[in-house]
Amino acid sequence: MENKRLQKLSAAVLIVSILPLATFVPALFNMVPTNNIRSIWAVVNIFFAFLGLVLSIICVKSRDSRSMINIVSTVISNFWIVLMCGIVILSLFIN
Repeated sequence: MENKRLQKLSAAVLIVSILPLATFVPALFNMVPTNNIRSIWAVVNIFFAFLGLVLSIICVKSRDSRSMINIVSTVISNFWIVLMCGIVILSLFIN
């Protein structure tokens, strides 16, 4: 029962980790969102990146639930966090 629950959590974590890529969907359709929508979208992306990281660490922490899906979701979440930190540091140096 525990293993099946962790498999479902692993799939959910992978989906949550990939959700920040949805930012590029408006660009595919040549749509320009307003500043309010961009701000909301940025907060949602930050939330999903941190949520994906926390959930993937929870899944990878247990040896029994460690699988390729969990490792990939951890790498993706870490990439988003490092990217966001890099953007913040770059903006601090530019301004």
